Amino acid sequence: MNYIQFLEMRPEISLLALFVVVFVYDLVARGKWRHYFHPITCILLMLHCAVCLGESYREATLFSGMYLTNPMIGIVKTILTGGTLLLVMQANKWLRSAHTTHKQGEFYTLLLSTLFGMYIMISAQHFLLFFIGLELASLPLACLVAFDKYRHHSAEAGVKYILSSMFSSTVMVYGISFLYGTTGTLYFEDMAAGVNGSPLQIFALVLFFAGMGFKISLVPFHLWTADTYQGAPTVVSSYLSVISKGAASFALMTILIKVFAPMVEHWQIMLYILTVASITIANLFAIRQTDLKRFMAYSSISQAGYIMLAVIGGAADGMSALVFYVLVYIFANLAVFGIIETLEHHTRSSVSRDDCNALYKTNPKLTLLMTLALFSLAGIPPFAGFFSKFFVFMSAFKAGFWVLVFIALINTVISLYYYLLIVKAMYITPNDNPIKPFNSSKYSRISFIVCLAGILLLGICSFVFEEIDKLSYGM
Repeated sequence: MNYIQFLEMRPEISLLALFVVVFVYDLVARGKWRHYFHPITCILLMLHCAVCLGESYREATLFSGMYLTNPMIGIVKTILTGGTLLLVMQANKWLRSAHTTHKQGEFYTLLLSTLFGMYIMISAQHFLLFFIGLELASLPLACLVAFDKYRHHSAEAGVKYILSSMFSSTVMVYGISFLYGTTGTLYFEDMAAGVNGSPLQIFALVLFFAGMGFKISLVPFHLWTADTYQGAPTVVSSYLSVISKGAASFALMTILIKVFAPMVEHWQIMLYILTVASITIANLFAIRQTDLKRFMAYSSISQAGYIMLAVIGGAADGMSALVFYVLVYIFANLAVFGIIETLEHHTRSSVSRDDCNALYKTNPKLTLLMTLALFSLAGIPPFAGFFSKFFVFMSAFKAGFWVLVFIALINTVISLYYYLLIVKAMYITPNDNPIKPFNSSKYSRISFIVCLAGILLLGICSFVFEEIDKLSYGM
């Protein structure tokens, strides 16, 4: 093996260097130097984000085709890193609280470990490397879910997550073993030549899809989602809902196109059913939720269904629509979860819809941001969420799934109703004792400004989607 190839893995090397710096700093920093831990981590993440952005200008295949980097993969890694940076900024106040301040370094190292696993997963062109990346992304997430193990239901959420994750991984490996047995290879490109749609390979596809369905929270593999989101720390729930989901969706589409292309009719039927079920069932259950984190859990399941519209569309249009949807979704969802985290830190308790009653009277800025983020998630023009939904609808429509698009449009109206329930609570529902005025941390305010800019500008600045679309045709 030519070990010089490792130097070509620039995003991974940069992230490992960041991991080592954070790990060593956590060991040696004492006293006042601990106060610089968070800003140093944010600055290093910004520099690392620039390294990932530089990867969008080159293409390389390493280790006999096991690892691939190209402009689109570079953009996806940049998006995931940028979302992680915003999340770390929002986590500052929580990490400085009495019960987590001594575990700040642990949080950063676990978070960076999961991000490294996602890098490997989306660059993998071999099922062994893909599975290593998937597990490297999943196992530290279980620790993050149970991070507040002595508070609320974090330990219970961690147990539910790790057990579900282990079961789904086992099912997936079982399916991959059937693929290996029938094709004689684990390389994506070589495996596609041996895929012929035999009953054993159809069974393997079902098992593989079941495993990935858990990672993306598709119905009926979603049962862990609401309890885990509610019990986990809010910043971890936010990470699960956007960063983890975005990486898994991109990897799923890549494998379906590269490995299962000869079985396109089979996996499109599966996607059709799961997309309708995810969007419809999640929307109906979201209406019944009063706890905001459980509400956002079902919202994320519904959003996963919309992302699958891009996957079922396939081809370059679907890939560009998926990446753009994830980009917009990160800004809108991080804004909502960031506000929930801020309210929880201020009230010292979980936040329900009733707690938001008349919030505009005491905290008008947070209320406005929450409203715009919810409008974007609902797909109301002229916010970025409208354009992201338009592109995924268009990719599915071009592929001939007109009925599916029509069902998704009907569900968009349902989602608008339950998002407006929160808006109604904040602006219309009276409250004699609303949450008192307070100031969020400066890091949270910066992240909120960035999220607001993304919600307002990504739809208007059409060149962003055009550039992503150009890169998708080069994959």
